[in-house]
Amino acid sequence: MRRTSTFLGVLLAGLFCTAHAQVPPEPAKDQLKLLESDDPKLARNKRHVFDFWRIVYEGGHVDQAPKYMAPEYIQHNPNLPSGRDTFVEFFRKVRPPKPISDRIKAPVIAIVAEGDLVSVFTARKMRDPATGKVYTTTWFDMFRIDENGLIAEHWDPSPMWVNGLPPGAEFFKEWDN
Repeated sequence: MRRTSTFLGVLLAGLFCTAHAQVPPEPAKDQLKLLESDDPKLARNKRHVFDFWRIVYEGGHVDQAPKYMAPEYIQHNPNLPSGRDTFVEFFRKVRPPKPISDRIKAPVIAIVAEGDLVSVFTARKMRDPATGKVYTTTWFDMFRIDENGLIAEHWDPSPMWVNGLPPGAEFFKEWDN
C-alpha cells in the first residue's frame, strides 16, 4: 500500500509540474490561409466570421452588425445577454470605432468550420490568480451561421467576469498595435 501511495504521489507531482511546463500556443503565420476550404460554403462561413471579428468585434463598427448577425442572436457567454440589439448596445459603450485591420489583431491559432459552425482559436495571455504569474492559453469562440448566412449563435469558455472584465483583458491592449 505504501508503495502505491508513493507512486501516486510522485505521479501527481509530475503531472502538476508538467501542467506548468506547457508549450504556449503558436499563432498562425497567415490568417488568410486559414479561410481556405475545398467547400465553398465553409470558406464563405469562415470569411463571414473573420470579417465580423475584424470589423464589428475588434473594429467597433457596431453599425455594421446587421450585415453579420441575426436579430435573434443567441449568446452563451454568461456575462452578456442574447440579441443583436443588446450586443450592439453593449459594444457601442465599450468599443469605440477605430480603423479596420485587414487581419484579426488577436493572435489567431486556427479557424475551423464544420457544417454551420465556425470556431476561431486564439492565444490568450492570462494571469494565474494563485501566483500572479502570466501564462498563455488557447481561447475559442464558436459561431453558428444560420440559413441566411448570419451569425445566429455564439459560444466561448468564459467564466463570470471579475470587475466587469473578461479573462485576460489586461493584455488585450497588446493587440491594438
